[in-house]
Amino acid sequence: MSQSAQPACFHCSLLIPNGAQFESELDGQQRRFCCPGCQAVAETIYQSGLDGFYQFRSQSSARPDLEILQKNYLAYDLPQLQQEFVTPVAAAEEGAQLQAQFLIEGITCAACVWLIEHHLSAIDGVESVAVNAATGRAKVRWQAKAIKLSEILSAVATIGYRFTPATEDHNQQRLQQERRLGLMRIAVAGFGMMQVGMVAVAIYAGASGEWLSYWRWISLIIATPVVLFSARPFFTAAWRALKNRHLVMDVPVCIAIAFAYTASVWATLTQTGEVYFDSVSMFTFFLLLGRYFEMSTRHGNQFGMTRMAQLLPLTATRLQHNDSVTDQEGERDGSGRELVPLRALSTGDRVMVAEGETVPCDGVVLAGRSRVDESLLTGEAHPINKSVGANVVAGSSNLDSPLTVEVTAVGANTTLSAIESLVDSAGDSKPKQVILADRLASWFVAAVLLISAVTGYLWYLREPSHALWVVLSVLVVTCPCALSLATPTAHAAALSRLRREGLLVINSDTFTALAKITHIVFDKTGTLTVGQPQVTQVDSLGEVPREKALAIIASLERDSKHPIAKAFAPWQNQISAVDVRNAPSAGVSGVVDGCRYFFGRPEYVAQAAGLKTLPEPTAQDASASLTAFARAGELLAWVALADATRDSARPVVDLAKQAGLTCVLLSGDQPDTVAQVADQLAIADYRGRCLPEHKLAAVQALQGEGKVVLMVGDGINDVPVLSGADVSVAMSSATDLARAKADALLLAGDLTLLVRAQRFAKKLQRTIKQNLLWALAYNGLALPLAVLGLIPPWAAAIGMSASSLVVVINALRLSRASV
Repeated sequence: MSQSAQPACFHCSLLIPNGAQFESELDGQQRRFCCPGCQAVAETIYQSGLDGFYQFRSQSSARPDLEILQKNYLAYDLPQLQQEFVTPVAAAEEGAQLQAQFLIEGITCAACVWLIEHHLSAIDGVESVAVNAATGRAKVRWQAKAIKLSEILSAVATIGYRFTPATEDHNQQRLQQERRLGLMRIAVAGFGMMQVGMVAVAIYAGASGEWLSYWRWISLIIATPVVLFSARPFFTAAWRALKNRHLVMDVPVCIAIAFAYTASVWATLTQTGEVYFDSVSMFTFFLLLGRYFEMSTRHGNQFGMTRMAQLLPLTATRLQHNDSVTDQEGERDGSGRELVPLRALSTGDRVMVAEGETVPCDGVVLAGRSRVDESLLTGEAHPINKSVGANVVAGSSNLDSPLTVEVTAVGANTTLSAIESLVDSAGDSKPKQVILADRLASWFVAAVLLISAVTGYLWYLREPSHALWVVLSVLVVTCPCALSLATPTAHAAALSRLRREGLLVINSDTFTALAKITHIVFDKTGTLTVGQPQVTQVDSLGEVPREKALAIIASLERDSKHPIAKAFAPWQNQISAVDVRNAPSAGVSGVVDGCRYFFGRPEYVAQAAGLKTLPEPTAQDASASLTAFARAGELLAWVALADATRDSARPVVDLAKQAGLTCVLLSGDQPDTVAQVADQLAIADYRGRCLPEHKLAAVQALQGEGKVVLMVGDGINDVPVLSGADVSVAMSSATDLARAKADALLLAGDLTLLVRAQRFAKKLQRTIKQNLLWALAYNGLALPLAVLGLIPPWAAAIGMSASSLVVVINALRLSRASV
């Protein structure tokens, strides 16, 4: 069957694969679907009496009645439909919070962002709204018991915008449609500009009488499609903003086009005055061309932000624990393996990842040895060796030989999904610089309209025949497009560049503080060290033998996320502990065979176990951390743990010194161990045995002296100081809470990226200043010239588009700049 004749799914409109037999009778008609998921959702919609949803969706360009639109939005309240794009966020006292991302239709500039955010934020039950003009997306969080999703979508529709669930299919369809329509508008405007321009030659050459009237009518016929079709986005955006009592940059543009076209039509009908059809067509073309380049840049940034969702394969090879087990979703090949959809995987399954395949889940290697490429996730350029016991992450590529992996996380729980959520947060965050530029642009539009009115009045008194085109020039030449693009475009390019290097900036305001840092404060374990301590020495002092002691400690640390827990992985699952209690930054305790055991810092163990004094340990390596293992009234063993420093630890200290930055080491480990690491890395300022409050106090003391502090950590004990630092960076292996409190996430293990990012942040600030100075200088120079009548309308359109392109091109240099 040819592609053109291949049927499309009734629900999602994608082509139905050959052999797919999913059909249902809906509304008396036989409908076909591409998969059982689409079939189930469609059946639920019809069973709920919401079949009007499909009628509305099929109208690609018609304007539906608002009441019908609101009724059709009720379909989005169905749980089956929400599963595709709505995620729970938190359970608050008032009820569960839900979050969803949407694609926005009709957004044109920063003022649209302001309008949508303020309109939705004023609705009871809506917790937060973040609109990203660069990607055309909105993230909305709401209270499930206070407001329905359909009510939110209807509220957006009342102000002239439309939200569509931000699924990958919808996103690709929207981008293709936007590009196609943009090119069509440019083509019509370009054709009209060339044809009207040729006609204008005859008019300017001195045509008179009937020939003058003829050429004017020809110009009118050619220019009309340009105004009604090509320039339609300007009028739509301006009308929507004016209805909501807000000014956007399209207001002066559409006023200029409307005045010029109307005056030209009047002159043609009355055979008096001048016509400006050539100017109207020309500056519509150049305005659209500038908008198209801006749109292309926005789409490029959006692709860079969302391409991670495309890393995962559609299927996985699952290994059967029992050959008699069957799965309706899998395809058995008779070898104990089955090909299943990715959604069919669950924690505890075993999968085979062949050479060249993409890892479908987070997991632990059970068998095999291979190199894995994690560059798209971490920025690490070199493949990483993986063997039994190593962790692998979804989205990485297996390069050499097959691996057997036990699934530890799938879907939204994977590291890839967590990074993708952070990427979304980075794109949604709005720096103070952008907010200031948005406000400035809005006031600038009002000033332009006022200046245009005064200019028109003065020129009308002096030389009425020139008043109209001078006003047109003022309106067009001073449109604050460049001013609005100056900051967000630069930030988007910088976020993309650092993401490729391996530093994911979550909070865009981070760049401002990052450029000013004076001190870098490091945690030790998991930050300056690789975070994989090894047991180097065990001194048994009681009746519990070495292996049993390690097995008990492993049972206490089984569910811990602290890096120390990894040191006891070889002894896990031998003994089970109950009533496990964690003492942050101190240790852990639990009950085994009716006896409570304690493990952790010596001072914690001594206090918890009721020991007044602890016997001295035997001689040990000064670089190792000493921990104690005891039960009530008895010390059972000393356990020494050693952790190798990262390869980039010493280089980052040297690089920081060259940049004039001061490095500080704050660790909860024993002072002797911390001193050993500090001496090895040439860090002069270091402190050991630091509790979370001690780290926070040290950072606050530096801030009290006027220093700007960058904190780098990875554990729960680092959360307070990560929150208190001017800039905070969490390691990729950090706990979920540490990631949530950090301003950036270091995906790669290269610590030198911290110093290089500081230099890059300075480069970003210079670029933003250049863009703002250019935008202000251009408007400051062009405005007087336009007021004096020295700039014709067509030149004003070229100048405005050129200024916007200069800003965009200058900002995009950051996406290729060295870090």
